[in-house]
Amino acid sequence: MTRIVLHIDKLVLTGIDRHDADAVAAGVQAELQRLLAQPGAAGTLTGGGDRRRIHAGAVSLTQDGGGRAMGQAIAGRIVQAGKP
Repeated sequence: MTRIVLHIDKLVLTGIDRHDADAVAAGVQAELQRLLAQPGAAGTLTGGGDRRRIHAGAVSLTQDGGGRAMGQAIAGRIVQAGKP
């Protein structure tokens, strides 16, 4: 079994209502857990080595998705950006 330890020190959300922050964070956490629990996800994300930092870049969001959907989109981008 592979263990993934992920620390998000800073998540910058420009243009997000402060009241949506908890829903966005919950969406990020739930989606990262789901995506990283898939078989082979650990090796794909780390490329077999230690990754100190992943720059996910900009995430395009729809206005009507809500905080949780925003979090899911952010998590998906983090995982995509972490692939070698």
